[in-house]
Amino acid sequence: MSDARQGFLKLIYPLLIKGGKWLGMKTTSGVNTNKVVAPVSFYALKAVLNSDAEIDFANLKGKKVLIVNTASYCGYTAQFAELKWLWDHYKDRLEIIAFPSNDFMDQEKGSDDEIGAFCKSVYRVNFPLAKKCSVLKGENQHKVFSWLTHKEQNGWNDKPPGWNFTKFLINEQGMLTHFFDAGVSPVSKEVKAALQSL
Repeated sequence: MSDARQGFLKLIYPLLIKGGKWLGMKTTSGVNTNKVVAPVSFYALKAVLNSDAEIDFANLKGKKVLIVNTASYCGYTAQFAELKWLWDHYKDRLEIIAFPSNDFMDQEKGSDDEIGAFCKSVYRVNFPLAKKCSVLKGENQHKVFSWLTHKEQNGWNDKPPGWNFTKFLINEQGMLTHFFDAGVSPVSKEVKAALQSL
């Protein structure tokens, strides 16, 4: 991955965040205002990390979990730095799991090893990265994203990711409480307020 391209992506990222509404980028959020309990337990899910280790979501009880679909060639790729900041500041009560995906305009072409090396070398990512997968609805959709995007499983949300770096927040009891579109920064007031809420 070229340094010049990454430099350009870092340069345009603040413009995407500040000018997102003007440019027509999605900056909406969804909130489980009725506190609907998921019909299917979040804690029944598992994922395989790019290290080949398995993460059992049953071990995440008592923590908030932020799940993000990511890509290395996206205008929002600089959100990795913000996600790392969240991880560093909230890791005693927050788990972040990134799910690299090539579902949007071929922006994640690399192998799992290449993605892991990029995230560590460029953004010093130290939160878990899952194996590359599909996050959009369909027969190849990862089971975690099937749970996140079907209200029959999570209780209220049917909306799939609209772009790379859509964020889904699950509370300490396994309830999907929020989603934030790609244009919502991980260190925005909205996300921080959701992390600090009960």
